[in-house]
This record gives sequence, structure tokens and C-alpha cells, in this order.
Amino acid sequence: MDRMERIVREGYKGTGPGPITPDGCAVELYERIPLGPEVDIIQAAVPAGATILELGCGVGRMTRPMTQRGFDVTAVDESPEMLERVADIGVRTVRSPIELLDLGERFDVVLLASFLVHAGDPGIQRGLLSTCLRHVADDGCVLMQRQPEGWHERIPIEAPIADGLVRVVSSVPVGPEVRQVHVEYHFPDAYWTQTYLARPMTTPVFEQVLAEAGLRVDEYLTPDGTWVRAVPENQRTG
Repeated sequence: MDRMERIVREGYKGTGPGPITPDGCAVELYERIPLGPEVDIIQAAVPAGATILELGCGVGRMTRPMTQRGFDVTAVDESPEMLERVADIGVRTVRSPIELLDLGERFDVVLLASFLVHAGDPGIQRGLLSTCLRHVADDGCVLMQRQPEGWHERIPIEAPIADGLVRVVSSVPVGPEVRQVHVEYHFPDAYWTQTYLARPMTTPVFEQVLAEAGLRVDEYLTPDGTWVRAVPENQRTG
């Protein structure tokens, strides 16, 4: 299913070998990055065998293990090159910008990982959350990943990644509440960069943004608060 032609995202770019997505992600780079505890967090937070709408699936780093653990995944991405890497997993794929997606279906779980909730454009941010609310079942949940509070003030950051090194070099204010972040990925045989826009959010601001979208925090799933389970605001508690 294909809902778009190739688009350009202002303020986002990437360099390095292989295809680069509209938001600056290098496809071949993400094939190298190992998966962390994300799928364990997801599995602990939702019912076994749940239907999951994965928004921004990338090369399928989470798609594959979620499917192996018995979840019914629909994988969405705006990059055809990313979706090519998901083709062999055997899941349903949809090519679309997340903020424009409207499948006319509801899912047990809507997954918005990769800090996408911090989109630099407030209109796109609202669109992302509207897509989440539009597709989550009345008794379902939205799992999202957010940047740790104060993360932008700790830059520069350097950490090992696979057999290489990732450096978050800078986070520069470029507008009201918006920063442009520049990241470098160093490997023995390759070098990539990514530049993207992000809106830092304190916990109260994050919760207010969700409330304006018709969602509320049900639980912070990790001690640092980076993984969150949200539910429709009218969902019953208890």
C-alpha cells in the first residue's frame, strides 16, 4: 500500500553511503545499529498477541522481533528503501507520512518510537499524535519513546554503537522551542551524519501536549521516563 510520492522535510538532512530518508536517516546505517531493550519494554506493557501499528518502522529492527514474539504488526514508513528491508518479515507494510495516515482501522497498540513525538514542526507533532489517537482502539494504548528531560543540555554526547561510535555533536536553537541537532556516526569502513529538528519537552509540557491531542499518560514504563504508555483521555481507569 503506497500513499505518497517522495517528500522533502525542511531542516532534516543526512550524508553517507546508501539511501537517505526524508528525515535524514541513512538506511544502511540503521541496518548496523543493534536493538536495545525496546521490544522487552513493549512486551511487558501490552497484551500477548496484540495488534500493533508501528509508526516509523525503519529497517524493521523492532518489527522482526515483535513478530517473532507473536504480535500482529502493521509496519508504516515514508521511505520505500526502509520498507524494502521489512519485506521479508511477512508483515503488512504501508508507505505513508505518519501524520497523514488514515487506515480506517483501530489497533490494540499504536507504537511511536524513535523520539518522533519531538517533531520540530508543531503542526507535524499534532499530526503524529492525531494519527495515534485515530488508530488506537478505545481500550488500547499508545506506546511512545521520548527524549530524557534535559537531554539537549548534556550535549555533546559520545557512545559506542556496534563496532563504531555515535557522537551527538550539537543542539542549536533555531526557533521558538525548536533545536537543530547534528549527529555523527563513525565506523571503521563508513561515516554518516544526520541533522534533524527537535522540540525539547519537560514532563509537564509533554503531558500537556498529549492532553491537547486527546491522550493521557497511563504509566511511565522506564525509570528515566523515556518510554510511556498513553491511553485515550476518555478510557476508563481501574
